[in-house]
Amino acid sequence: MSQKVAVLGTGKIGEALLSGMIRAGWAPADLLVTARRPERAEELRTRYGVSPVTNTEAAKTADTLILTVKPQDMGALLDELAPHVPADRLVISGAAGIPTSFFEERLTAGTPVVRVMTNTPALVDEAMSVISAGSHATEQHLAHAEEIFGAVGKTLRVPETQQDACTALSGSGPAYFFYLVEAMTDAGILLGLPRDKAHDLIVQSAIGAAVMLRDSGEHPVKLRENVTSPAGTTINAIRELENHGVRAALIAALEAARDRSRELASGKKD
Repeated sequence: MSQKVAVLGTGKIGEALLSGMIRAGWAPADLLVTARRPERAEELRTRYGVSPVTNTEAAKTADTLILTVKPQDMGALLDELAPHVPADRLVISGAAGIPTSFFEERLTAGTPVVRVMTNTPALVDEAMSVISAGSHATEQHLAHAEEIFGAVGKTLRVPETQQDACTALSGSGPAYFFYLVEAMTDAGILLGLPRDKAHDLIVQSAIGAAVMLRDSGEHPVKLRENVTSPAGTTINAIRELENHGVRAALIAALEAARDRSRELASGKKD
């Protein structure tokens, strides 16, 4: 028997997951979607051949519910779903900062919950999705979550106590790289390059560096040292980065992101 999967609150990440699952072999007939706006639901039906349903219908008919609404909307969604979700449904949460206990307290006793933090490279099938089990989730539930999110990138299991740190590193991580590229592009313009050429130089350098990090097996310090010759251009640049406290600023930024994830878990919105 085929397993039905419902994506609730199908925004950009939800749609990326949906399209990735179809490319990985899921039948559109087995995929359900919900959306706040009827025209959005119809758009998804037309584009992917999936079935738009209400949240209640999804809860009653899908074997797996993937909740991709914003953290501040999750409580209201669970209030709507709770009367209709039996204990054998797998619930996967993609909401930043919200622990599995939040779901377990609001759903039928024994409902398996898996927490997943993915990131926007899911849009290009290069996501990093971090997976943690709730109290009632089994190895089979975790493997099913890995199968789903593996359709849009790489997956990694961690204890839930590490989720806030993972949110700071990889959930928010793409934004840090975009910020760095933005700053380097401005620097390239200051040095006399046209914006488009500065952009191309930096983006290809970033892609090449990322592939080397992934495939070489070398420590990043070793790879950096390979570029850093004595009294050369690179070491002068590194010296300025250290003088301006860039390493300390990155650590502080990641701590701030982790702390905000914890605040979201406690219900603090501002």
